Amino acid sequence: MASVLGKPVEDMRLGKGMAASELVRQMGNAGGFTAKHLAQGADIVRGMLGDADSANFLSFPACIVSTGLRGALAEIVPKFDAVITTCGTLDHDLARAWGGTYYGGRFELDDEKLHREGIYRLGNILIPGRNYGQTLEKGMQPVLKELYSQKKSWGGRELIHEFGKRVKDKGSVVGQAAKHGVPIYVPGFFDGAFGANLFAFAEGTDCKLDLLKDEHELSDIIFDAKRTGALMVGGGISKHHVIWWNQYKGGLDYAVYITTASQYDGSLSGARLTEAVSWGKVKEKAKYVTVDGDATVLLPLMLAGALY
Repeated sequence: MASVLGKPVEDMRLGKGMAASELVRQMGNAGGFTAKHLAQGADIVRGMLGDADSANFLSFPACIVSTGLRGALAEIVPKFDAVITTCGTLDHDLARAWGGTYYGGRFELDDEKLHREGIYRLGNILIPGRNYGQTLEKGMQPVLKELYSQKKSWGGRELIHEFGKRVKDKGSVVGQAAKHGVPIYVPGFFDGAFGANLFAFAEGTDCKLDLLKDEHELSDIIFDAKRTGALMVGGGISKHHVIWWNQYKGGLDYAVYITTASQYDGSLSGARLTEAVSWGKVKEKAKYVTVDGDATVLLPLMLAGALY
């Protein structure tokens, strides 16, 4: 029985002006539920980012880019070797970078009324339609025209990088990635307004998007690395593309996954990292943890504990 016992549980001590990093450290000693997993995640992230031989991935879905968490993501992107995300990340990031203001709201609003007023609801974030679709179209089409004049075929990562180079907003994920040479890969390229604008531009031209080029680049990142790690926020295609590619390397050496999904429907988003071990997507001896809860709360705390 004694072999299963961990460290003794210690009471937390809160104080005025306490640093977030100290709070996370205490969570690790408190031995309690999600708090313990959060602290373990911070330790793993700190370890993988400090491993010079590890190629590290950051993945996340678009929804959190509509929130203030966008700024934290932009801040940490330079610390990773690659980002894998969804098309909606490009939508929300560029729309906000180009002056499309998003607003706070409530989950319980009348959605039929919002529709009539031309306001989109994303959880408790409200987005006036003109600040989304119209802003993206106005911003994207001139850039696409310029890029098309240079060459007719682009890789997805190349195209995203070109847009990032033209963004001045320091809080932009795409902008900071371009500034620091961090590649962004979007495997579901046409599942959003960015892809729709590209499709609209390409109609009637010989413009081409070479997504196989992105996959070759991901292959090089994986196989050139001695070890690999990943901080995965939310599930879906962005999480799966990370673990899918890492199975060819024998699995991730470091892995942290934040999720609100349940595993009992068999979904990829609900699947704990231990399930990925069975597929060879996370190594049996990897340092890994699944942290249950809302990333808008957990991720800033985890990053504070890992980095500061």
